[in-house]
Amino acid sequence: MKTEFYFKLAASNIRKNSRTYVPYILTCIMTIMMFYIIKSLSINPGLSSIWGGEQMKIILELGVWVIAIFSAIFLFYTNSFLIKNRKKEFGVFNILGMEKRHIAGVILIETLYIAAVTLLLGLGFGMLLDKLMFLTMLKFIGIEVSLGFFISGEAILQTIGIFCLIYLLILVRSIFMIQLSNPIELLRGGKVGEKEPKAKWFSAILGLAMLGGGYYISITTDNPLKALTLFFFAVLLVIFGTYSLFTAGSIAFLKLLKKNKSYYYKTQHFISVSGMIYRMKQNAVGLANICVLSTMVLVMVSSTTSLIIGMDDIINTRYTSDFSVYFMNGNKENSENFVNEIHNIQKENNIKVENESMDSLLMIPMVKKDNSFESTYSETETNTMIDMIFIAVITLDDYNKESHQSKTLNPGEVLIYSSKSDFNYPTVKVFDKEFKVAENLDSYYDTDTEYMIFDMYYIIVDNYDTLSELDKAVCEANGRDTSLQFQYEFDTNINDEEQIDFYKTLNNSFKNNEVIDVTIDCKAEGKTSFAVLYGGLFFLGIFLGTLFTMATALIIYYKQISEGFDDRERFSIMKKVGLSRSEIKSAIHSQILTVFFMPLILAGIHLAAAFPLISRLLVMLQMTNTKLYIYCTVGAFLAFALVYVVIYFLTSKSYYKLVNKDK
Repeated sequence: MKTEFYFKLAASNIRKNSRTYVPYILTCIMTIMMFYIIKSLSINPGLSSIWGGEQMKIILELGVWVIAIFSAIFLFYTNSFLIKNRKKEFGVFNILGMEKRHIAGVILIETLYIAAVTLLLGLGFGMLLDKLMFLTMLKFIGIEVSLGFFISGEAILQTIGIFCLIYLLILVRSIFMIQLSNPIELLRGGKVGEKEPKAKWFSAILGLAMLGGGYYISITTDNPLKALTLFFFAVLLVIFGTYSLFTAGSIAFLKLLKKNKSYYYKTQHFISVSGMIYRMKQNAVGLANICVLSTMVLVMVSSTTSLIIGMDDIINTRYTSDFSVYFMNGNKENSENFVNEIHNIQKENNIKVENESMDSLLMIPMVKKDNSFESTYSETETNTMIDMIFIAVITLDDYNKESHQSKTLNPGEVLIYSSKSDFNYPTVKVFDKEFKVAENLDSYYDTDTEYMIFDMYYIIVDNYDTLSELDKAVCEANGRDTSLQFQYEFDTNINDEEQIDFYKTLNNSFKNNEVIDVTIDCKAEGKTSFAVLYGGLFFLGIFLGTLFTMATALIIYYKQISEGFDDRERFSIMKKVGLSRSEIKSAIHSQILTVFFMPLILAGIHLAAAFPLISRLLVMLQMTNTKLYIYCTVGAFLAFALVYVVIYFLTSKSYYKLVNKDK
């Protein structure tokens, strides 16, 4: 055969199969465009001039890998729909005299056409929209920077390399499938596997058990560090459980509907249930993919939205004052001298100070055993981060001052407060120091202690001398000079920009200090850092959420088109034996509704079950406003459900047109 014939036939094939190829090509263009934009943003030199730009680059680079892996899996999967619907066409070519190597040549040229068009348009749109996305990202993180147009050669080359590799793998798989099939199998390609499947109750129960295990981990894990450790295990359980439940559980569910005579023996239900049973084996994976993608969209959008909306709450939780200065590895006298030096700097810069306070604190990582707190540096056993708790020891004067109370203590007595559970012991022992518990406090003036990553125990001792003695015991056990820290906090009457300037002034004043370790926190500076981090996560969440939503829509579309081709002959026969158009339409809606919304419903259940685990993970990002996260979760689900319903109406029309089209 002449080479020109291959090229003409390949172009003709794509044109004749435009119903399936056009959505696939558009998706490839969108995926390539998104990959290029994220990669280009991750290496944009403009980020280097932004406060927190390096952290932003790390977030975007993570997005690059997520999109690359997802693109490979998704395009590989959607291409299988194209090959499935064209097997009969390839079978006809084979019977008419084309050898399989000729068919492979046509598929090669079709792949080259698609690769050339999608890479050209995807990169073109990516370059055009790159600047807009960069400005949008800066808007999300609250920074206004005007930079020139940027085209990344590295991003172009990496995009071409990644997607050429994906197209090569798709080509190899397609040719391999054709080579393994004989002409009869190709002609029957769309009808393979039409035996009624058996209900695999063991697999269905196993799927439920895996889902239950994932849900149990999410609901019962209350420690954020444990949540981080168990998160990926719970995700794997839910994913495998979802696939098992759809592949086996959906068939079992339809079998139960079939046994329900009052439901099954109605025209629309009889047609829909019987039709779905025969093809559920091949459709179940698609439904499971839709469910998993929907869950990913909902989790990403709800969590990142709650972070960006709740940023003010996060800042106020993290920073209780405009400025906090921590003096480490020093004594009280040195710390007071440095505070006096800060007073002089405040006066030099005309800073009006408000709500000034100076506290001493002994913060120690430990392991709790009954009423005893022991060192984490045990020689006899290894203690993990999950086992570790913190005790914070302060003086009674500082506690009364901060809590506006007038508690009293006798020598050897302490007050104690636990952030997680009650401390029900008459005495408490810290290393070799034992104290009588005068009172278990019901609350603490720091109202957010329940959101601490580690379990926190606050111990209030009678005076500073007792605190110093306890510090000596800690130092002897851990081999340190001192663990005492002094915290000087104050508010100001200046704006955020002036606060950051004063923050830099303070840092410069203490950077050459060798007497004591000084750490300075500034709320305005922290606000900028959090804005970059959470704005970046929100941007990436929306970006990936859009990509996954697009993937969900395409899978649903191909599922409906594939089923439309499969059902067309069946409904044609039913029309010939007297089934009315309205009865056909009713049966179609019954069939689509019975299965179509199962992924959305299960995704909603997954989201609800994941809520406790995700909320604990958000604590590690300082997000403690659970009510806000609930609102964002509900809002994300309702918005996605609306999109899902729109997809339903659009794809059901395509399905209805196909099954009512005479062959």
